[in-house]
Amino acid sequence: MSRRRSTGGPDGVAVVDKEAGWTSHDVVAKARGLLGTRKIGHSGTLDPDATGVLVLGVGRATRLLRFLQLLPKAYEAEIRFGVETSTLDAAGEVTATHDMSGLDPAAVRAAAAELTGDIEQVPPMVSALKVEGRRLHELAREGVEVERRARPVHVARFDLEPTGDPLRWRVVVECSSGTYVRSLAADLGHALGGGAHLASLRRTAVGEFTLADARPLESIELLPLTEAARGFATVVVGDEVRAGVAVGAVMDDERLGVGGDGPWFVLDGAGDLIAVYERRSPGRVKPSVVLAPASDR
Repeated sequence: MSRRRSTGGPDGVAVVDKEAGWTSHDVVAKARGLLGTRKIGHSGTLDPDATGVLVLGVGRATRLLRFLQLLPKAYEAEIRFGVETSTLDAAGEVTATHDMSGLDPAAVRAAAAELTGDIEQVPPMVSALKVEGRRLHELAREGVEVERRARPVHVARFDLEPTGDPLRWRVVVECSSGTYVRSLAADLGHALGGGAHLASLRRTAVGEFTLADARPLESIELLPLTEAARGFATVVVGDEVRAGVAVGAVMDDERLGVGGDGPWFVLDGAGDLIAVYERRSPGRVKPSVVLAPASDR
């Protein structure tokens, strides 16, 4: 018998195909009206001019967003060589131009290969990253530039192919969370002895959530809470262990039936997502999020 209980509002995951001109916050605000709840958040900012996959957590799923934020991302983009901009994309003002008409395709691909794998990347001033409590893009609008530390990111794929315009190249990027594709474009331009900016960007996947799952905002569809477990290790527990999970018990690996580093999304025999556990110490795991209804605790 299912142990589902009413939570007083919808729970689940929504995958939106964001259109250009909307901020991620705009999408969340509109979704609140469409789904009839204020308890909605997103799993990672997508720039206003960018389109594509934006994953929303609704109801209890908002408590899982910190895990969904860590999922890798995939993008399709276009890079324009020879022009640098203040925002590193097409929305900014032109800050420099370079004659790059003689670009060698082999050199482009070799430079891209150097930006693949584990690299260090300086976040752009137009990012949502916070420095001393202020978002960088807020400071940038005020004309303030601050020093940013380079951060480790992983670029699993950085493939380029030419278009009919020798200065415009199509790009496919697969990368870790926290990677800025606009910075990849700018760094690639510099590596080739000139400059570049990101002409367009479309996010095609967040973890295992792809464009095939995405819906236009006006046709938003709520997927079950269990869909939040996509791409994560899962474990199904019986009634005895479930009782401990429901009250947030710290457990031995063997009792929960897990191994490795986690996190582990825990489901009960009815198929309900009831908790997320993480490593506490060798051989011991602890709950980070307990989703079981209060009546079960």
